[in-house]
Amino acid sequence: MEGLKAINGKHEHVKFDAKLGSTDEANALIATRRKSKEIRRPSITLSREFSTTSTASYSSSDEEDDISPRDKEQRNSKNFSDFCIRNIKHADFGRREIEIAEQEMPALMDLRRRAQADKPLNGARIVGCTHISAQSAVLIETLTALGARVRWCACNIYSTQNEVAAALAEAEYSIFAWKAEEEEEFWWCIEKCISADNWQPNMILDDGGDLTHSIIKKYPTLFKGMKGIVEESVTGVHRLYQLAKTGKLSIPAMNVNDSVTKQKFDNLYSCRESVLDGLKRTTDIMFGGKQVVVCGYGEVGKGTCSALKGLGAVVYVSEIDPICALQACMDGIRVVRLSEVVKTADIFISCTGNKNVINRDHLDKMKNGAIVCNMGHSNTEIDVASLKTNDLTWEKVRSQVDHVIWPDGKRVVLLAEGRLLNLSCSTVPSFVLSITHCTQALALIEMFNAPEGRYKQDVYLLPKKMDEYVASLHLATFDAHLTELTDDQAKYLGLNKSGPFKPNYYRY
Repeated sequence: MEGLKAINGKHEHVKFDAKLGSTDEANALIATRRKSKEIRRPSITLSREFSTTSTASYSSSDEEDDISPRDKEQRNSKNFSDFCIRNIKHADFGRREIEIAEQEMPALMDLRRRAQADKPLNGARIVGCTHISAQSAVLIETLTALGARVRWCACNIYSTQNEVAAALAEAEYSIFAWKAEEEEEFWWCIEKCISADNWQPNMILDDGGDLTHSIIKKYPTLFKGMKGIVEESVTGVHRLYQLAKTGKLSIPAMNVNDSVTKQKFDNLYSCRESVLDGLKRTTDIMFGGKQVVVCGYGEVGKGTCSALKGLGAVVYVSEIDPICALQACMDGIRVVRLSEVVKTADIFISCTGNKNVINRDHLDKMKNGAIVCNMGHSNTEIDVASLKTNDLTWEKVRSQVDHVIWPDGKRVVLLAEGRLLNLSCSTVPSFVLSITHCTQALALIEMFNAPEGRYKQDVYLLPKKMDEYVASLHLATFDAHLTELTDDQAKYLGLNKSGPFKPNYYRY
């Protein structure tokens, strides 16, 4: 593992005057001040309490924010223009967001310091398609510090933090993303990342597989000459295995979604904390006593159920896998078919990575006020397309919250149009993403530095040694001290004293 050796080497809250006697007077004052340009939306030095969610991008009164980013010429303070974002003026605000994330991502910053001198990604040209957040910005800047050149776009039309995208553009990164992209704009951004003057990517970092499939479809020759793919989602990994099975995967791919440090930490612990955040910010709901149906009891489902049970919700699980179903039973959760509880449950959360898990028939039977959302990666888990018919009315309530109204007046609350709840409607913990992004960085280093022939045209798991290395980088935060095997103990177990300590088939 040359890459690993290299690392271990050198190794508008407006304040109204109290004298104002009525709302009408207050509104009149606002109108007067707007005309005189005395009132603007909060400056970037103020707190973020004005924002509906922390991922709701920093908002400005600038008219240019109402113009599609594709329709305006953009340049940063250094005259750099190879980017397309919402508003470059918010770069300072975004830089502070990144600095906050860095404080909670110590291991990724440590990895950056350890490998910066050796530049293990020197010569790597990485095209990335992930969520554009403060945490992913730390990853992007780490990859650059390790020698890579990058171009980046968003894997989700709602999860981009506009101020962070602005900070990256100000730092001369080629970023093509903004919050609430149209579908056609989403694919345009991907195309801008793939195709550019003096640019030919040789590595892919993907989240969902859309970037990978765009390159395969439009640039097959380019794809065949690349060194590898790193994919981090259930959906994207599933698509890679399909490509491999049909002989269409002409380069090696690394499945980091199923690495231990992704599955057991990001999928479980991150979702356990962020699912409640997303639901609270969008619906202001109280969970105690609510009936919640979680579709799927994998790691995401387990984390989701754990959080909801902790606040007193009555949780049900639907499952296809008897092993996962038995785990839910042993955790004190009733396993049901969705059809059995669809008329009575208050909240429905999909966590499967599958398609049409919650379909139109289910939605028709739900009670008035039922909340429907998705914690899986793909936006196919809820059959949102079936709701876009003439008999139903859509009413926007707030950012990422829609009422879908049936002819009889029944309303179902749909969050983020069926897309990923936590990253669309709230945030995820930076520390957990430090683990995930370390895993991604090491996978890229491993694949880029691997000698010819180590990886064939197939899908691989991250080597166990690297999983353990990622975990070890994070132990210092907790002042945790590992016990070291004696020579005799290592011999007895048949292990190397420095690991790996578990076989690949071990289930943590």
